[in-house]
Amino acid sequence: MFKQYLLLIVSCASMAAYGADKYVVDQEHTFSNFEYKHWGLSLQRGRFDKNSGSIELDMDNKTGSLQIAIDAASINTGSDTFNKILRSDNFFNIEKYPKISFQSNKMIFNEDQLVQVEGDLTIKDVTRKVTVDITQFECRFMILYLKRACGANGNTKILRSDYGVGRYVPFVSDEVTLSFSVEAIKE
Repeated sequence: MFKQYLLLIVSCASMAAYGADKYVVDQEHTFSNFEYKHWGLSLQRGRFDKNSGSIELDMDNKTGSLQIAIDAASINTGSDTFNKILRSDNFFNIEKYPKISFQSNKMIFNEDQLVQVEGDLTIKDVTRKVTVDITQFECRFMILYLKRACGANGNTKILRSDYGVGRYVPFVSDEVTLSFSVEAIKE
């Protein structure tokens, strides 16, 4: 029995990719983070706890696409009071705009390493082009799932006023760094 199990693992781990592989975002290991300067006093951070989506990745041709949906109500700053303020009409207006999305059909590789993803970020029905710099990218067979998985970390900078979330600029910085930690499991 152990030999059959080991053979299955080795076979799955050594399979070559043919065409685009489809992955589903692992919601337990995917977070969208943000940081900004608060009244010139400190760098503050928060995150969105609920992210979903899918990724197609063709490593042979160095191409791919992704769709990520972020639940705006899942904003988490560590303060229930501040979370309510950010969910309100003054900021994200989650009743009217429940989702933030990022969609891309352009992945840029340096040999086998994903280095950038260009796409459209939509917040409050405002869509703008952004480039996410990838700081870490890795794919491998995961014994936990008995499937291949990929993970990446990346970041980009935006002006929140470009998306209709600019209240208190310039006292609270307009520039926000968005960081992403994404893991996805092959279908």
